[in-house]
Amino acid sequence: MRHEYSGKQFGGSHNYRVPVNIVKNDTNYELMVFAPDRAKDDFKINIKGHELTISYTSDQEKEENRNWIRHEFSKASFERSFVIDETVDSDNIVAAYNNGILHLHLPIIPGSERPAQEIRIS
Repeated sequence: MRHEYSGKQFGGSHNYRVPVNIVKNDTNYELMVFAPDRAKDDFKINIKGHELTISYTSDQEKEENRNWIRHEFSKASFERSFVIDETVDSDNIVAAYNNGILHLHLPIIPGSERPAQEIRIS
């Protein structure tokens, strides 16, 4: 998995980006998206080529019609995209949503990682 390169928010005027943590272990990457109080069926996870996209579409109309006394967080729609490389076994990615965090486990294909290569300066 390589660096994240895109994040979009739909609707709303503030610059909110859903927080994401990524950990690399010996056998997999763990990607954790902090998105509390959402229904797991409203998340969409897609892979196209080397791009992994996680999105959520909220029902803003329901949120906007409430009589808020204080409104410090929202369930805004979002989309986050990440580049995955050939070391990730994209056929066996597993996702689960628990306690407000969407967890993705991206297994690394054994033996697929290339060792670091030093580039000489001429």
